[in-house]
Amino acid sequence: MSEVLAIGVSHKTAPVAVRERLALTPGRLAEFLRDTLAVGDVQEAVAVSTCNRTEVYVVAGDPVEAESAVLAMLARKAGIRPTELANSIYALRNCDAARHLYRVTSGLESMIVGEAEVQGQVKRAYDEALTAQTTGPLTNHLFRDALATGKRVRSETRIGERRLSVSSVAAALASEQLEGLDRREVLLVGAGETSELAARALADHGVEAIFVANRRRDRALSLAQRFGGQAMSFDELPAQLVRADAVICTTSSPHPILTGDEIAAVMEARGGRPLLILDLAVPRDVAPEVREVPGVSLYNVDDLSAVVRRNRSVRQVEAQHAEGIVEEEIQRFAEWLGQLEVLPTVGALRARGQEIARQIVRENAGRWESASPKDLERVEALAQAVVNRILHEPTLRMKGMEDDRIHLRMQVIRDLFGLEEEQDGALAVQPPLAEVRELHRSRRQQG
Repeated sequence: MSEVLAIGVSHKTAPVAVRERLALTPGRLAEFLRDTLAVGDVQEAVAVSTCNRTEVYVVAGDPVEAESAVLAMLARKAGIRPTELANSIYALRNCDAARHLYRVTSGLESMIVGEAEVQGQVKRAYDEALTAQTTGPLTNHLFRDALATGKRVRSETRIGERRLSVSSVAAALASEQLEGLDRREVLLVGAGETSELAARALADHGVEAIFVANRRRDRALSLAQRFGGQAMSFDELPAQLVRADAVICTTSSPHPILTGDEIAAVMEARGGRPLLILDLAVPRDVAPEVREVPGVSLYNVDDLSAVVRRNRSVRQVEAQHAEGIVEEEIQRFAEWLGQLEVLPTVGALRARGQEIARQIVRENAGRWESASPKDLERVEALAQAVVNRILHEPTLRMKGMEDDRIHLRMQVIRDLFGLEEEQDGALAVQPPLAEVRELHRSRRQQG
């Protein structure tokens, strides 16, 4: 049977220096998904890539082969050996994979517990896979249920209270570092969702002026107008960097847009005034060597962890309630997933019993030379009745299973009875018992 597999890295397992090398930009996501379907018997694929994680969810007939293949793809993407990446990678199967996705969508796996932005990020990832036509029955059910779970968590708990996000924490850190943001000027580099959240948080902190730089001037203008700021092109960045008190970078550029040499020149023009840079992008917008430029204070998404820890205790009680909701929803998913395997396993088990009965009849065919066709029918009926009687109770129990261990139990049954799968993923079913009659007729004619 096909299995669900989740393979990925997150802020819990890998630093930003590794995560940025695995980030899947919107332009490359569809290509990566289609490439995934070409390896390791992968039948379905969805990839979630945010500043804090890159995760690939696949459905495959051979999860071991699929895990190895996807790991190799991610290693090539990062430009490192799979063995080096293995320490940062986690691989989860079936209900464990679903539980992880449900937790991600609910904000339980976020750096800032309960952040709302991750739900939209997961939805966009699923929409990208739908557009690329790489989803299927299992991933469709999995992601729709995960999104519904995230929505339920936020409607039934207060885990998202105060709407904390990486952007709001960055604004709080800027306020702390600059001893308040009143009458301060802040430059936003990028005009996406993260920048919008940052602009809103900065406005709440009393920032005097917000400047927005983006490659697409229309988006920069739209964001600036909403928060009483000004829009500019990337060509105007150097001049504004000299003027700003703080810079928040949020683009999805695959390469740094602020280098050490550029910032060194900016600091020289600032005449000794310090500059605070908050890089919220993955891959990073600001080259690591900028941290060494005198007068610059550079923070990336991993550096926000200290601020995050101060907010974490506020949400722990609500997080426990959310955990309970996730487990309820996982139970439903487990039952659905298990039922996908019960009927094929029951059918294959009965087919195996019939084959054993046929084999015994064949092995003893030579002892019944004088048996009439009626006698042979009685022997076959008796053999079939024995098979049905033996398998009756196991069949009822298998059909009645309703817990999150159904998949494991079905796997044990298939292993115990040697119920091998055919290449198309269907459990093998043997030909009908009637072929035994033909075998006996053939032998009687030969005799």
